[in-house]
Amino acid sequence: MRFVAFDLETTGTLPGVDRIVEIGAVRMVDGEVDAVFSTLCDPLIPIPAGASRVNGITDDMVVGKPKVEELLTALTEFCGDDLMVAHNAAFDYGFLAADFKKHEMRTPAGLVLCSYLIAKKIFPGMANYKLATLVQHLQIDAAGFHRAEADATYAGKLFLKMVERMTGSHLTCPPIPNLVALTGKTEIRFPIIEPQPKQLSLLDLI
Repeated sequence: MRFVAFDLETTGTLPGVDRIVEIGAVRMVDGEVDAVFSTLCDPLIPIPAGASRVNGITDDMVVGKPKVEELLTALTEFCGDDLMVAHNAAFDYGFLAADFKKHEMRTPAGLVLCSYLIAKKIFPGMANYKLATLVQHLQIDAAGFHRAEADATYAGKLFLKMVERMTGSHLTCPPIPNLVALTGKTEIRFPIIEPQPKQLSLLDLI
């Protein structure tokens, strides 16, 4: 079984307004980490103190790092058409979709699943379904939270635990329609972006 778990850290909660400061994506193949895409990202705006308190990422850490538009093509190539998993996927998907659209970049082709929504069906009755709560409940090794690569890895291991609960093996993926049904939502895929012709300005002609 092969999929990519991903996570973002951001300056706030509003896609298209707030900015991405870190991208983490972990490709898992047959239950093991196969490859990692992990980078800080310069948001080109100050990081609010509240965001820094959550993720520990400061302005000094992102100065000189790539801008998001310099990372999207590499992220798309990393993800390819693999199944994608994120915890509270609507949040991470929303930020990436907004930037893919803004910069007219090619998007990953795989279906996006939410481990948060699936966990609510697989592990009913828990006090909450935060990633840290589920990781502790399932005794997944963890050193810290709210950094993109680490949280992506935890989401991937959580997804494997849920697959094992459903099929008896972390190597056998359930039918995709069944996984989508567990989320209670329709399929989520990144939009196909068609770059638009650029209009020349007077500066371009000088």
